[in-house]
Amino acid sequence: MCPHCRAFITTSDRICPYCETAVGPRAIDRLNPGGVLAGFIPHARFVTVMILTINVGMYLATMLFSMRAGFDAMMDIDGRTLFMFGAKHREAIFLGQWWRLVTAGFLHGGLFHILMNSWVLFDLGAQVEEIYGQKRLIVIYFVSTIAGFFASALWTPALSIGASAGVFGLIGAMIALGAKSSTPLGAAIKAHYLRWAVYGLLMGFLPFFRADNAAHLGGLAAGFGCAWIAGIPRLLPDDWRERIWTALTAVALALTAGSFLLMFLWFTVSSK
Repeated sequence: MCPHCRAFITTSDRICPYCETAVGPRAIDRLNPGGVLAGFIPHARFVTVMILTINVGMYLATMLFSMRAGFDAMMDIDGRTLFMFGAKHREAIFLGQWWRLVTAGFLHGGLFHILMNSWVLFDLGAQVEEIYGQKRLIVIYFVSTIAGFFASALWTPALSIGASAGVFGLIGAMIALGAKSSTPLGAAIKAHYLRWAVYGLLMGFLPFFRADNAAHLGGLAAGFGCAWIAGIPRLLPDDWRERIWTALTAVALALTAGSFLLMFLWFTVSSK
């Protein structure tokens, strides 16, 4: 059906023969495209898998560096190594190393830490990616990570790392999805993810987890705010709002790449 004049057209039509309006791909094709790498990575969680891949790569790098420094890093990474690789540190951030607000979200302090975050991110990230789309997921995750570690820097000078700031941002995005809907399904979604948020924050008070609830709350608030503004993708890809989110995605990716570059340059100089 043509989105402009509502005339029935064929699936092969790219321009409506009745009103001559350009027709985008079908909703089913946009929401359920083919997989990436011959179907090995489902398209619906491609960005989620890429984030997980970076997290694992950074964990392996920190583990090897920690071992070379003489630490037993199979289960826990020492604080000096985490600082060298870009952990959140209040004084360093306020002295100009803003990139730590980004890189800290891709570091983990031990095997249990990365396994827990990866387990939640794999499921939750796929849900957010399918509903909000890849561009919004990237922006929500990026903003939530920065906001979470900025809140943490204001709250405590201690080192802080982990994907949980971004993960709480994704929880906030799902709460926003339910809050914007006045249907019983929306209420159920909001209640479900509010419980996730409460359970996660309560776990943060347990000494065993040593979690950073300031980062969690900052990420949760930022994710909710971003998702409330973003809404779900429009079906027409040339919508001006979609072009804005495309631009914001490019900015988020560029700043993330720049943060890792600055971390690498600082690491190279400091490790000599």
